[in-house]
Amino acid sequence: MKTLHFDILINAPREHVWRTMLHSPTYEQWTATFCEGSRYKGSWDQGQTIRFLGPSEQGMVAEIAAHRPAEFVSIRHLGMIDKGVEDASSEAVRAWDPCFENYTFSDEAGGTRVRVDCDVFGTYEDWMAQTWPKALQSLKTVCETPA
Repeated sequence: MKTLHFDILINAPREHVWRTMLHSPTYEQWTATFCEGSRYKGSWDQGQTIRFLGPSEQGMVAEIAAHRPAEFVSIRHLGMIDKGVEDASSEAVRAWDPCFENYTFSDEAGGTRVRVDCDVFGTYEDWMAQTWPKALQSLKTVCETPA
């Protein structure tokens, strides 16, 4: 497994960036870069289970391993979801366990630096390397656009 690193400077306060990144409806706006119709079910509270889903009930099930509001979020991926059915024990899932996605928010130059550290496996590396920068640019646009 490899860890990819991405970051972007957003001209908005840290609290605003954190809230925009994790809360509906802005979460769905910037994550459409990964999959149109992306959404989550569950809670961002530490220790809680959360499901990241696409329009046909495919996606991932995860646990919020750590969450310090407006500072740090750690997502531990637990398994895959296909047509609404969770798989947390197959050989394919065990091959990449544990897999984390971490978001760090820090003050910089009057704005917020968002850093993403994302564990990747198999054929997902190239896709993630191409998609995360686009997703962060989308997040930046959403954060910097007046409501």
